[in-house]
Amino acid sequence: MAQHDLFGEIKPPRFTIQQLAILLGVCPATIRNWIKTQYLTQDQNGRITRDSLEQFQTKFLAREKLTHRANKSLKDTHDHASLSSRLLAEINMPGALPDRLGMEYEAGLSDSFRNREGIYYTPAHIARDLFSAPAGDIQNASFCDPCCGSGNFIARALELGFQPQNIHGYDSDPVAVEITKARIYKLSGYQSPHIKKADFLTTWPDCGRFDFIYTNPPWGKKIARQTRASIGTRLQAGDSIDSCSLFFLACLRCLKENGSLGLLLPESFFNIAVFEAARIKALQLSIERLIDYGKVFKGLVTKAHAIVLKNRPSGPYAGISCELAGSVYQRSQASFASNPKSILNLHCDDQSANTLQHLLSLPHITLKDRAAWGLGIVTGNNKKFIRSTPAKGHIPVYRGADILPGRLKPASSFIPSDMGLYQQVAPVRFYETKEKLIYRFISSRLVFFYDNQQRHVLNSANMLMPHKDFPVSTKILAELLNSDFMNWVFAKLFNTHKILRRDLESLPIHSRLLANMPNFDEPRYLEKLDIEKHRNGACRTKE
Repeated sequence: MAQHDLFGEIKPPRFTIQQLAILLGVCPATIRNWIKTQYLTQDQNGRITRDSLEQFQTKFLAREKLTHRANKSLKDTHDHASLSSRLLAEINMPGALPDRLGMEYEAGLSDSFRNREGIYYTPAHIARDLFSAPAGDIQNASFCDPCCGSGNFIARALELGFQPQNIHGYDSDPVAVEITKARIYKLSGYQSPHIKKADFLTTWPDCGRFDFIYTNPPWGKKIARQTRASIGTRLQAGDSIDSCSLFFLACLRCLKENGSLGLLLPESFFNIAVFEAARIKALQLSIERLIDYGKVFKGLVTKAHAIVLKNRPSGPYAGISCELAGSVYQRSQASFASNPKSILNLHCDDQSANTLQHLLSLPHITLKDRAAWGLGIVTGNNKKFIRSTPAKGHIPVYRGADILPGRLKPASSFIPSDMGLYQQVAPVRFYETKEKLIYRFISSRLVFFYDNQQRHVLNSANMLMPHKDFPVSTKILAELLNSDFMNWVFAKLFNTHKILRRDLESLPIHSRLLANMPNFDEPRYLEKLDIEKHRNGACRTKE
């Protein structure tokens, strides 16, 4: 995925050995060796800190240390070439089983190759569910998979009755292309000239237009910045220039009027700010299905979601089938369009969506442009600087885990008071401001603490300082953000375990209703909003 600063989609603050091995394309033993030789630093929980990784990348990887030290068995120049040449030879042998070869090829791809190319092949059962039987006669309909891989969507198209001569596919991997051709021949006896080795992002203007496009585009493929920007400009992608967005927009350009498009995408496409332009484009069309398939790819933390739409304007009363965890419910398309950043929060049912629409329709303010934001201290070497007991010249410092709703655990970490020692420090005035909020960054719920004692925090916690003219007191703001109600709103809108600045800046704050409250009173606040809270924690507008 595209990686942005602290307050967008960001790099994890720390990594397990296994995660870092996958990221760098080496074996875990190599990572352990780099830790042993002090090229990488672990925190107290045994995780590699982001700051030590960045220093390592700058000082050592640039001198090709990775190339010389990586486990040779994991290098793509060895594994991938060997695997490719063997399978290409086997494909042309009498009695070859292309389905088996496809599965073997998918299983044999190294983690670093997958990471670089963004390749996560679609499981056959998801291809069947996502590409459901279309209504009407499809004998003359055209189908395209612009990232066909080993051909699971194309095999599904043949199963549904598409004629092989009307099926097109593109992929930049020559082995995948040959496997797909072999599968078509085995299933239909047709030697297809329409499965081509090509990068759809650069060839789409010459690919023609299709009645059906179903695909699983590369997730976060590493594309040179200048190339991405150029493709994005051509596709009018705005800020949405991750490979997923670019493929989505290119597919739309090749989709006939009233044509059907289905894509398997990472969850971030549905809720992260950088995909907003792509979501706005999707909401201008007729969305039919939004699906949460959960975590379907081994070793990949993000969930797989899907979108199915028709290339026609959406009607005022259009409904969308939202499917997750075995349940299906209908949701009005208009309810998504009114969300902050056009978030496609498919986990939110129609009743909850109506409540959110009600809240957003009432006069309110947000924190956007009304607060300063700061990151906790990045020491650069926690083992060196952090003590577990007080000492002369040291100050207490709090971690994200020390922050509880409305209170702090006793300090268990102490660092030298000289801020010049550390790798990254927010302006000192932020830490020492008279009033501020400190909050957890990685959390399944909003956890804030009102600080009026100039406490310092590490980078697992963030700081929020409302401007002086903010119409709600800092203390009441903390109580509001910690409330069950605001946690319900946050969960229904964003459904995330990261507390991002851009999400916090979108939360509705009905400041006029808080003006005369000496302390935050949730029942009174909800009464004024004409909302009632049910026993299960759900919030609903009063009937």
